[in-house]
Amino acid sequence: MSQAEFFKAWSKLHGDAEITGIVKLWLQISFTLVKPLSYLKITPNSLSISGLIFGIFLYLNAQDSWAVLLLIASLICDGIDGSLAIITNKASKWGAALDSILDRTTEVFWALAFISIGADERLVIAALAFASAQEYLRARAGGLGLTEVGVVSICERPVRASILFIALIAFAIDLPIINLLALVWLLMQGISFITVTRFAYGRLS
Repeated sequence: MSQAEFFKAWSKLHGDAEITGIVKLWLQISFTLVKPLSYLKITPNSLSISGLIFGIFLYLNAQDSWAVLLLIASLICDGIDGSLAIITNKASKWGAALDSILDRTTEVFWALAFISIGADERLVIAALAFASAQEYLRARAGGLGLTEVGVVSICERPVRASILFIALIAFAIDLPIINLLALVWLLMQGISFITVTRFAYGRLS
């Protein structure tokens, strides 16, 4: 499958969404990463499960200096499994459902890792609640017929991972900004939730 064919298939699966900007950049990176994997017979579901496993290991080793590598591995696995499904023609409704379940579970372990390096658990739990509600709203709206990708908010999954990435680095170099980062996540996630809610309301009402 060529990159152009990949873009076309991705767009069709996401309500004929336009591929531009950061979405296009990520899809180009994703295509480059998964193309070799398609020849190795690695399945999309195995990548999804690997993302969760790396997330669990991240929580168990969050205070180690190399924990950030586990976060990167978790994010990559979670981010390219869908692309691999498209390239290998293994996209399915069950795979999409499994991916969503594993993504949400993985983010719980990301949050636990955040707490384990010193973040205020109240801030983290509140931010995680907003993130989970945002993703549930998107999924529920899809079940009600909203096939568009929707707005790209200021705190999507890669941004959440980036905040944790900075927090892990800060912990490793003993920089006292972890609670500040947790607060930033909460504020951004709250705004993000409102943005997605308004979009869904406008389309479904």
